[in-house]
Amino acid sequence: MPDSYAEATTETLGGVARQDVKKRLGAAVHRHKPVSRAGLTERLFTWLFTGLVYPQIWEDPEIDIEAMALTPDMNPDTRIVAIASGGCNALSYLTAAPVRVTAVDLNPAHVALVRLKREAARSLPSHDHFHRFFGAADARENLDDYRRFLRPRLDETTRAYWDKRPFGLRRRISLFSRGFYRHGLLGYFIGWAHLAARAYGVSFRELLDAPTQDSQRRFFDEKLAPLFEKKAIKWLTERHSTLYGLGIPPAQYEALAGGREMRIVLRERLERLTCDFPLSGNYFAWQAFGRRYQPGGALPPYLKRENFAALQARAGQLEVLNASYTDHLRAAPEASFDRYVLLDAQDWMTDAQLNDLWAEITRTARKGARVIFRTAAEPTLLPGRVSEAILSRWDYRADESLAYTARDRSSIYGGFHLYVLKD
Repeated sequence: MPDSYAEATTETLGGVARQDVKKRLGAAVHRHKPVSRAGLTERLFTWLFTGLVYPQIWEDPEIDIEAMALTPDMNPDTRIVAIASGGCNALSYLTAAPVRVTAVDLNPAHVALVRLKREAARSLPSHDHFHRFFGAADARENLDDYRRFLRPRLDETTRAYWDKRPFGLRRRISLFSRGFYRHGLLGYFIGWAHLAARAYGVSFRELLDAPTQDSQRRFFDEKLAPLFEKKAIKWLTERHSTLYGLGIPPAQYEALAGGREMRIVLRERLERLTCDFPLSGNYFAWQAFGRRYQPGGALPPYLKRENFAALQARAGQLEVLNASYTDHLRAAPEASFDRYVLLDAQDWMTDAQLNDLWAEITRTARKGARVIFRTAAEPTLLPGRVSEAILSRWDYRADESLAYTARDRSSIYGGFHLYVLKD
């Protein structure tokens, strides 16, 4: 396919023009005038966020599945609407229950990634092929599988995205032959963190070889904790732009800091990731410290061999849209969804945007509906910001939320929150 054609077709994805995507992202992120320092940093984040940010979603799908009460015997008309991100969780929900999932995202790269995963679940001939493509994600054979099994079946826009050669170099699909998880904004951020650690003489190989949680704790106390006392680390963590690689916009930076020094907050979150779970069962830690999944170790549910048959059978029940979450709900009939997955998107929102979102969630919620989300800070952010007339319709499960937060292996968020529609 000629590059000119690829470039032309990637100007739209799912009917949303690229310029419209930037406008919607701007509405979600921008709080200051463009000529101000804060405004410039917000617009830098918006520009970065139009490309691939998350090669892997950074929320624990097993916690999501439990909190949403997804079970194999659920009504197959159960409908979930989720923010897509890297797609790991949306696909994992399909392995747990015969549900219908709509994954929406303003980022065209994320939409193209989830559509690629969906087609791979449908069309690759075996779990070995699927795992090689998205588990190892570093084999030349993946490009052959793309040409043979996936490319002919993708919609034109998604195919054009993966066929495109940015800056005239290698096609985007080649990322799956050279370590996909080392790419994207998050992958590059983790790579830079590894370089910084090595500059201070710290190698994560020792941590990955740690046989017990006690040895994980020793590594953190002796090797990682002291890094946060370094002047260069302190200076870097005070820069909003440093955390753009984690997908944290300027507004969320303040929520994450919570009035404290950012280096202290990041040290606490890194301590949880390093120490609170056995490394053999935490693929988030392996992605952070090993930049890959552990060979023979823990995986997201959608990549597990025992779940592949269910994923193949249900992949057609996943819809992927390049759209605003609130706008998608606004176009839906009343009482049309059972579960809502907001990730951490509300941290970005103004009070007006929060009220608009929750008005549409409440209007479209079926009996027994559940909403899950995460926040950079520990408390739920809704009280005092969302109208009491709306929020009074929902029951906040405080004790359950605390328990889910403690068990979320991704460890980066301050709080996991569950709301259930009152009868």
